[in-house]
Amino acid sequence: MIEKIADFIRQHIGDYHPDTAIILGSGLGSIADTINNPIVLPYTDIPGFPQTTVAGHKGQLIVGQLHNHQVLCMQGRFHLYEGHNPQIINTIIQVFKTLGIKQLIITNAAGSLNPDITPGSIMMITDHINFSGLNPLVGKDDEKYGPRFPSLANAYPADLRKKMQNIADKINIKLRQGIYLMVLGPNFETAAEIKAFRILGADAVGMSTVPEVICAARCNIKVLGLSVITNYGTGMSQSTTSHHETLEQGQRACADLAKLITSYLKE
Repeated sequence: MIEKIADFIRQHIGDYHPDTAIILGSGLGSIADTINNPIVLPYTDIPGFPQTTVAGHKGQLIVGQLHNHQVLCMQGRFHLYEGHNPQIINTIIQVFKTLGIKQLIITNAAGSLNPDITPGSIMMITDHINFSGLNPLVGKDDEKYGPRFPSLANAYPADLRKKMQNIADKINIKLRQGIYLMVLGPNFETAAEIKAFRILGADAVGMSTVPEVICAARCNIKVLGLSVITNYGTGMSQSTTSHHETLEQGQRACADLAKLITSYLKE
């Protein structure tokens, strides 16, 4: 299936040989509009490719040019709460590796667990906590994609984070840094859970990203993770968290996020 998906993509993207993949989270799909000379492949057209069912995720693969990089962009990701088998994410990242992807820029919408990381801001992920209870590497293994027991010690390489921080400083975008905690969802967390996650040392909470990062680390694909902070966790403010709020705040921060990503690729 991995080779079948990769061959289909190759046949439809012509002379493009992307080295960077970008995964866009809830409400962040408009970043794909900045890609030049795009080739668009709806997920429904790709054999063996799963479908996304969440509002704010278009469900299409876009290949094109961003400055000096040929990029492959997922405009819509797959969440485990949709009922997808975790291993499908492993398949997709292995497809990326087969296509020659060396770097993955992964974005998401997340709730803040840190009072100093306010809604509307962007947080660069330094590390993560997998609280979903699931792992995409469970099951049959093929070591041609990487070791059976991969290390996550360098899942978010310090050199990439340093480059992104320098760029953010240069273009006057305040970039926070922190630890991302993944829950399964789809419900938002209780106040007691938020309190527990803060004690664990997490700075933001969301329902994605970690499976892709685990698979990318295993495939030796470098990862840069960026969270758009859309709300405070339950109990940290008077407002009630909703998916509408997530999409709205994501759209507000989208311009800064697009500027960060395009400036990073330019340099």
